[in-house]
Amino acid sequence: MPAGTLYRGREGMWSWVAHRVTGVLIFFFLFVHVLDTALVRVSPETYDQTVAIYKTPIVNLMEYGLVAAVLFHALNGLRVIAVDFWSKGPRYQKQMLWTVTAVWGVLMIGAFYPVLRHTLHTLFGS
Repeated sequence: MPAGTLYRGREGMWSWVAHRVTGVLIFFFLFVHVLDTALVRVSPETYDQTVAIYKTPIVNLMEYGLVAAVLFHALNGLRVIAVDFWSKGPRYQKQMLWTVTAVWGVLMIGAFYPVLRHTLHTLFGS
């Protein structure tokens, strides 16, 4: 690593990468969402077919991934704000990252059944 490099492959770098990746994934979801919603004006039948595809277990798993991306991006964004605007933020950035990760994990466990209920009922019955 060159001298003066801020990230050296540790937690800070990986949170930076994850923040950017989740941001791009959320952007692409919003782009597709706008396009598929616009279908209702162009071709209601195609819109209905698209919505039917969204009710499949694979897409439901992707929705869970979207929840994961949005939650991590939001929580990590709050951490970034704290690091940037709190005078002690840089000193505690690693602890805040592990706190964000723990809170994200708890929220993802809590979101498991509500988000995947349809798929669980489809695959395993009521």
